[in-house]
Amino acid sequence: MSVCFHRLAAPGQLVLFAMGGTAYLALEIAWRGTTHWTMFLAGGACLCALDALGRLPLPTPLLAGIGAVGVSALELGTGLACRRLLHVEVWDYSQEWGNLAGLVCPKYTALWFLLCLWVLGMMRFLRGFAAHVARTKA
Repeated sequence: MSVCFHRLAAPGQLVLFAMGGTAYLALEIAWRGTTHWTMFLAGGACLCALDALGRLPLPTPLLAGIGAVGVSALELGTGLACRRLLHVEVWDYSQEWGNLAGLVCPKYTALWFLLCLWVLGMMRFLRGFAAHVARTKA
């Protein structure tokens, strides 16, 4: 999360955080039919972290793998915080194979990998497109 919060004063980062938070809420509602306000914070942090990852000169699939593990770790932390601090069970994956505390599991980490792959690919495409437009205007 600190990847984004130390630069949060930048308007672009605020927009990115809001986009990530909103997308995460929408994804949860579409997938499970419900969500929790903490998912806005988790989604904003995830998109800011993916933005930082996407700037590294590494292959996109590797970055997507790192991103999927990061999203799962953030979901685990958020889920534990919701349980302990807010006394809320936001989701329960205890019936899924390989689950950890009923909050994360390999199946959803694999789905996060696919989503991270797409998001990172789009971010790289858009950065490249913006750089191309800037060069042609110069």
